[in-house]
Amino acid sequence: MEEQHRKILQRNRINLVRDLEPSNFYEALLEKGVFTQDNVDEIKNSGTRRDQARKLLQVLETRGRRAFPLFLECLQELGQHHLVEILQNGAPPIQIQPATPTEVVRPVLNPLPLISLVDVDKQSKDIFPVRPLHPTTPTPSPGTEPFEPGPHGKTRRDSIQRYKMDASPCGLCLIINNVEFEPNSGLNNRNGSNVDCEKLKTRFEALNFIVEVKTNLKQRQMKRELSDLSKKDHSQYDCCVVAMLSHGTEVRHNRFPGAVYGVDGQYVTVQSIIEYLNGQNAPSLQEKPKLFFLQACGGDEKDTGFDVSPYEAQPSHRGLDDQTDSIPTSSSSDSVSTPDEVDARASLPTPSDILVSYSTFPGYVSWRDLQEGSWYVEKLNCILEKNADVFDLATMLMMVNNEVAQNSAKGVFKQMPGSFNFLRKLLFFQTQT
Repeated sequence: MEEQHRKILQRNRINLVRDLEPSNFYEALLEKGVFTQDNVDEIKNSGTRRDQARKLLQVLETRGRRAFPLFLECLQELGQHHLVEILQNGAPPIQIQPATPTEVVRPVLNPLPLISLVDVDKQSKDIFPVRPLHPTTPTPSPGTEPFEPGPHGKTRRDSIQRYKMDASPCGLCLIINNVEFEPNSGLNNRNGSNVDCEKLKTRFEALNFIVEVKTNLKQRQMKRELSDLSKKDHSQYDCCVVAMLSHGTEVRHNRFPGAVYGVDGQYVTVQSIIEYLNGQNAPSLQEKPKLFFLQACGGDEKDTGFDVSPYEAQPSHRGLDDQTDSIPTSSSSDSVSTPDEVDARASLPTPSDILVSYSTFPGYVSWRDLQEGSWYVEKLNCILEKNADVFDLATMLMMVNNEVAQNSAKGVFKQMPGSFNFLRKLLFFQTQT
């Protein structure tokens, strides 16, 4: 939605909440393509009439540039001309076209042929085909669609099964790549990180994102870039991506663990990074997937792994020059985490449409090859390149976990990526066919 139209709605919110009867709008806004059925269900479940009216206006602000004029059209059709006048006062003139009735095409139902019970055994196999006892294709549960892999098998639409991901461009992608750290920061330069940055830039451009790269940012600059991203109008896009390549550490948290360092040695918590793009700070990203990829250490502990059967894993031994992205955990009371304190408690909220992918398990180091880049980004790039036209994101991240888990640093140390997945639907990226 245009910023001027959003401000008009916010300025007149009291009158709209008082006078709107949300139930009168559901069918019309669905028919005009402003709302999806998910939007309507969410509004209906929000509470009283006034609560539903507030939620309707909140969702309306996220539904693109045509949402405001089509909302005015609905108001006029329902005879609420005083609200139309209020909303058009001081706004640029909007030509409201008469609504065009949508023809509903109903399927033709033909009756099934009647077959005599005594003749059942005489029917050909064409009428009663023999089904295998164990079907090769799993039967979908009631109300769901069968999964059909491949670029031509996916239906790009907003449904309970899959996010809408057909906007072009699909969305904005911000990559913050911190390589050269100030001498007084106490942090080493991250050689090999430019390899990661170029891989991610190329990959997300191939997935039809507008990619912006920022290099060697201080803490204050990182916050400003995230704030600028949250203030942009994402209404024409379907998704938003943030990738952070830097040193990291473990900090006290109540939601998402970890923190990412600026080149000045000051960090931004992962929780703060995510909050920049939540529904309150970035309203045009409500109900749209927000993806965070973090190549940074979650702490300073090194994982030596455990022995498994040789048939269960094919370990990959990396070079002896692998480095970590860790900084020893701060000893201050604001950042220290003891094994049985905050980090051991299950205190995650239930934010929607957010996925945070960590290069390593919270508390552990993340390994980076000086020539090939980090284990995590290398595998993430490879998996996305080969599988994005077939699999959803959550499945591909499991593949990344498995691939990274096979590596060994200096023949001893291991790494295990992981993610906090609060997506409500499957997410399939756009791919070139």
